Amino acid sequence: MKLRKSAIALLSVVLLAQTLSACGKKDSKGNSLADKPNKLTVGIKFDQPGLGLKAPDGTFKGFDVDVAKYIAKELGVKEGDITFKESKSAERENLIEKGEVDYIVATYSITDVRKEKVAFAGPYFVAHQDLLVKSSNTKITGPESLTGNMKLCSVKGSTPAQKIKDKYSKAVQLQEYGTYSDCVDALLSGAVDAVTTDDVILAGYAAQHPGDLKVIGKGFSDEHYGVGLKKTDTKGKTAINAAITKMIGDGSWEAALQKNVGPSGYKIPAKPAVTE
Repeated sequence: MKLRKSAIALLSVVLLAQTLSACGKKDSKGNSLADKPNKLTVGIKFDQPGLGLKAPDGTFKGFDVDVAKYIAKELGVKEGDITFKESKSAERENLIEKGEVDYIVATYSITDVRKEKVAFAGPYFVAHQDLLVKSSNTKITGPESLTGNMKLCSVKGSTPAQKIKDKYSKAVQLQEYGTYSDCVDALLSGAVDAVTTDDVILAGYAAQHPGDLKVIGKGFSDEHYGVGLKKTDTKGKTAINAAITKMIGDGSWEAALQKNVGPSGYKIPAKPAVTE
C-alpha cells in the first residue's frame, strides 16, 4: 500500500512539473507579438486624412494604415484578421502598457521620454514640424512670427506646440484639443490662429480644405515616426524592423505615400534609415 501511495505521489509530481513547464512555454511564446500568427490589434489614428482615417463605411485608409497592414502581413497575419483600435496621442503609451494593442502606427514620434515606457521600431518616416494657417493669413510666416495675441493649437499628449513655445515664441498662447481635427475646426472658425504638428499631417488637412488652408512650408525639427510596442518585446521589435526595411526596399513604401499624400502636392521625402 505504501509503495502504491509513493508511486501515485511521484506521478503527481511529474504531471505537475509537466503542466508548469507547458504553461511556461506558452507564456514565453505569448510575450511577443511576433508569436501571434492568427490575429493582431493595431493602434492607428482615426481622424488624420492621408495617414489614418476611418471612413463612414467603417474601412480604414492612409499611409500609416498601409504600413500597419504591411507589417502584419510580414508577421503572418491576414488583413481580415487585423483589428484597428483608435489611438489618440495622449493614450498611446497606456494602450501599449495595458496590452490593448499589439503595436501602434499613428504618427508616433520617437522620443527618449516615450522610450522609458515603450519600445520603438523604425523609424518608418521622417517628418518636419510646420504650421497650418488660413490661406488669407499673411502675418504668420514661421514659428518665430507667432506673437502673444495669437493662439496656437495642438493635441493633448503631443509635443509640437510646447516645442514652439520653448524654442521660438514664449509669448504665444497654447491651446490643446483632443484631436487634430478639432484643431482644424477651431482654425476654420477663427478660434485659433494656427495649428502645429508634422508637415505630412497638415498637408492632409490642407488637401481637405483647398483654398481655405495652407501649410507654411518652412519645416523645422525632425520627427522620426516609429512603431510603438511593448518595451520588453525585443523579438517583436526585430520582426517589425525587418518588415519596415523590406517595405522601404521593395517600393511599397513610396507607392503608399504617393497614393495617400501625393495628391495634396506634398513632396515625398527621402527614405528613412531603420536605426532603432
